Amino acid sequence: MRDSNSQTRRSFLQLLGISGLVGLSGVTSATPGRAPGPKEDEILVGVSAGTADAGSMESHVDQHVPGKAEVVHKNEDLRYVAVKFPGNEKARENFIDAITKRDGIKYAEKNSTHSVSLTPSDGRFNEQYAPQQVNAPAAWDTTLGSTDVTIAVIDTGVDYTHTDLESQFASNKGRDFADDDSDPMPVGSNESHGTHVAGIASGTTDNGTGIAGISNSRIISGRVLGADGYGSTADIADGIKWATDQGADIINMSLGGGSSNSTMKNAVSYAVNNGALPICANGNAGSSSVDYPAAYSECVAVAASREGDEFVDSWRDTTGGSNYGPKTDVIAPGERVLSSVPGNDYASYSGTSMACPAASGVAALGVAADPDLTVSELRNRLKTTAVDIGEPSEKQGSGRVDAKNIVDAADGGGGGGDDDDGGDGGSTSETVSGSLSSWYDSASYSWDWQYSSPSELSIELDGPSSADFDLYVNEGTTTAPSPSSSDYSSRSPNSQEAITISTPDTSTALQVTVDSYSGSGSFDLTITESS
Repeated sequence: MRDSNSQTRRSFLQLLGISGLVGLSGVTSATPGRAPGPKEDEILVGVSAGTADAGSMESHVDQHVPGKAEVVHKNEDLRYVAVKFPGNEKARENFIDAITKRDGIKYAEKNSTHSVSLTPSDGRFNEQYAPQQVNAPAAWDTTLGSTDVTIAVIDTGVDYTHTDLESQFASNKGRDFADDDSDPMPVGSNESHGTHVAGIASGTTDNGTGIAGISNSRIISGRVLGADGYGSTADIADGIKWATDQGADIINMSLGGGSSNSTMKNAVSYAVNNGALPICANGNAGSSSVDYPAAYSECVAVAASREGDEFVDSWRDTTGGSNYGPKTDVIAPGERVLSSVPGNDYASYSGTSMACPAASGVAALGVAADPDLTVSELRNRLKTTAVDIGEPSEKQGSGRVDAKNIVDAADGGGGGGDDDDGGDGGSTSETVSGSLSSWYDSASYSWDWQYSSPSELSIELDGPSSADFDLYVNEGTTTAPSPSSSDYSSRSPNSQEAITISTPDTSTALQVTVDSYSGSGSFDLTITESS
């Protein structure tokens, strides 16, 4: 990497304080009685770690909440707070406009709603096809998976007493963020989605009963959606952060909705930066764009195939079809998939919700076979060992996930392209260290490509905890990126940033800028290029 120091001058508005906004004194957790599910009357406010007062978030804001609004929740690690504005949309819009002009406030956004990515089916198949389609039985000759590998199911609750799931749980069953307690058991007889997802990824194989999951991995359950299948950005982001801290290798999110927002983006960046790979459902509307969080570059976006190993352009059980688009990474079986449901029962469901855990199970087999894989390497290997099923790339991404190929790749074999041939790519990585002196400082770098056609590029920034550094990237140009102009950006309220680019433009050297939003200190910038 070649570097050149540069400086950027921020808007004068950033230096102005706006009085009478928010008081956060004493807020340590969710307010008792905070309802589960959608929280459409809340605003999420991101607070920079590098403001003039480098202490708690409370010191970065003023003393009073306007009107009847109140602070109801905070997450210190993701550095956001939730402010509730009951019944007044205009007040919420005015608050967003005002507080985003305040020094040290990184963003303000609505606490949007997300839902399960499930299309219920009418009946049940007499046999499974999903494990066979992803070539799991051939992989099981090498490994059934390992309980040293953990899949976090961020979803509705999971019935951890189910015969096909109980042995996959340890003493830590998980956490319920929807109801704010320590028990992630489903609530009510209709809450079956999370249990079904868990069974696809990790139902116990070779136990003489029920179904075979793709991998025998450890499961932890983060209940972030209510019994109706809906939940808020804040609960999901908290669940992602929690799962990462529990040591999850893979975070399965068979959910989607809303648009891009900073709180969720920061949560999936936190996961990637701390060793967990988010795998997410594309969505079920038949849309040519992928739902969030799947659309974030940090996540693996999964489309759905049917039993004939073809893209689901229309669900046989209802309207719509699998979402697709250029952000699709892989495809996996998702129509009429048999799996576990609460009460030691089984059912067939359809949706990218089902494709997502199939991909997670394959990824988990890859980790079981090669435990030293980094997040970037696992993401790349899942894609490079996928099988071309003859669909356009916007519908299949790199192809249908393949369990045998990803397991064989641990020994240098196993490829994508088709069922018989291919090879896993290599990777190269470099780290450069630097420092920024204050909020007006930045440093720019150029990366000269090591491969002629890299499949993926990962850029990671590790900066000081007392500052707020951001990461910006340009491709296909010789112009250094900046806060006002970049192709990619990662702008969390701290100095831990990550950007992942699939099939990057190699026509010019990559341009990278590390910028201080506030604060100073040293940083490490790591770029990993995969072939």
